Amino acid sequence: MGLRLLLVLCMRRLISRYILKEIALPFFMILLVLTFVLLLGKILQVIDLMINKGIRFSDIAQLILLLMPSFLMFTIPISLLIAILIGMGRLSGDNEITILKMSGVSLYQLAFPVTVAALIAFFLTGMTTLFLVPYGNVASKNLLFNMAKQKASIGIQEKVFIDDFRGILLYAESIPIHGDFLEGVLVSDTRISKEPSTIIARKAYLISDPHTLAITLRLENGTTHTVDAGLKNYRMMDFHFYDVRLELAESLFEGKKAGMKSSTDMTVTELSAVLKNRGIKDEARREMEIELNKKLTIPLTCLLFALIGLPLGIRAHRSIRSRGFAIGLVVVLLYYLFRLGGEALVETGRLSPIIGTWAPSGIFAVAGLLLFYFSVREQPLWVRSNTLPPKRGLPPAYCDGTSPEAAAVVQTKEDKHQESADLQAADRKRSDSLMFSPRKDGFKAKKIS
Repeated sequence: MGLRLLLVLCMRRLISRYILKEIALPFFMILLVLTFVLLLGKILQVIDLMINKGIRFSDIAQLILLLMPSFLMFTIPISLLIAILIGMGRLSGDNEITILKMSGVSLYQLAFPVTVAALIAFFLTGMTTLFLVPYGNVASKNLLFNMAKQKASIGIQEKVFIDDFRGILLYAESIPIHGDFLEGVLVSDTRISKEPSTIIARKAYLISDPHTLAITLRLENGTTHTVDAGLKNYRMMDFHFYDVRLELAESLFEGKKAGMKSSTDMTVTELSAVLKNRGIKDEARREMEIELNKKLTIPLTCLLFALIGLPLGIRAHRSIRSRGFAIGLVVVLLYYLFRLGGEALVETGRLSPIIGTWAPSGIFAVAGLLLFYFSVREQPLWVRSNTLPPKRGLPPAYCDGTSPEAAAVVQTKEDKHQESADLQAADRKRSDSLMFSPRKDGFKAKKIS
């Protein structure tokens, strides 16, 4: 009894390791490809910082590393879903799932390694969403500030027009050896397209504020010259101090004000603390509640995708990889369409944040449980009527709801049994013909050597 139990445990362990291996390889390949595709949206701006702005390669590599968590929280669940569809589809396409079922391995046992992979992905996605993404967003903004500060202090040269800052063209007649200030400064400010201005000052200083993540060019003793778009009005203003804000690579964080944490930069604790403030506006409150619920629902997508991917993957098909990619993309597209639609309804105030953000997860959880139930019962998704006659070439068991794989195995066993019976009957007839030969006076036994 103990030896039998040990053999069963060893068999289950081997099966689990085999299934995990089938899932792991496509998971890492798809994760690498999807993350690289999402990173392409930022890579051009990062390359521009390195080539045209003179930023060091070590800073660029650190910036890419800090941007990775914001991509991984989406690519990990998607890669898990497609990997399960491809891995289980390959086993089902080669009839290995059918052999395991005929050997006494249930679908619950096959689901154990998939559940382990889903729990690992759930833990990684949760750590990424709850901790790494807020830290990476804040750290990347600080790194951009340090790079802008370094570029502003090192990259400005005398008698050279500098256009590294958005909407600003800067020229300095002379820079002292210590480099603390600029002399004979000319600034062309085109950030306001309707009223571009030209600023001339005797002296200028670079001031950086780490709290607001801003770099300011403070001009002293100068004048501003402004002409409207129709070239009809001209305005000149003398000043003693005039501040011009310098912006570098702001497009990497569009819509985020420097020095202020957005909802995506906050942790769950910070979001909960902000929501306790009664003086917050309704629009800001809805935004904070959406982000808080998103941080909780995103890790759950790993479990939902595993619940849906397992029953869909074990349905055999010849085009395993293409079918897995296609089904995976459809499932992902439907899920994120539901989620974006719910968030849009929450932003307009038509739904509560809890319903709008958790409803897609609930819908997919119910769909996954139904698919798993049909797979355990080995029933097709659309059950046909039992009164229909069986199709030609298929056993009658297929019309009763039995899967094609199980019905084919039953039919094969019946054919082998019938063939064996026919062979035994032929052997008996051959033996009778050898033991007796017909004569006139009856039958005489022949000696068999």
